[in-house]
Amino acid sequence: MKVTLATHGGQAAAINLRLPPQVLDTGTLPDEAAAQIARLVAAAVPEAAAPEPPGGAPDAMSYTITVEDSGRTTVLTRSDTTMSPAFAALLDRLREYFAQQDTEG
Repeated sequence: MKVTLATHGGQAAAINLRLPPQVLDTGTLPDEAAAQIARLVAAAVPEAAAPEPPGGAPDAMSYTITVEDSGRTTVLTRSDTTMSPAFAALLDRLREYFAQQDTEG
């Protein structure tokens, strides 16, 4: 499974424009870590069918998580003000993984 995280907007919008999306290939993770990501994705994917609620704060960050698995692509988009607990849990775990990669690499 390949999971891509792109961050948009917020007060750091100009900085984020220049940053490429972060990519995680779960095939490179230990089995338990890959299974954890798969569980978090499975919990967040039902949101893909629901449109993002209108409104929100103009300076809120928005996040696009793209999941590619078995030839199927699912795109989840939420903002700081509209994310569900399942989306937040997936986002937090991805951020932890990418922060860990930054300190190791």
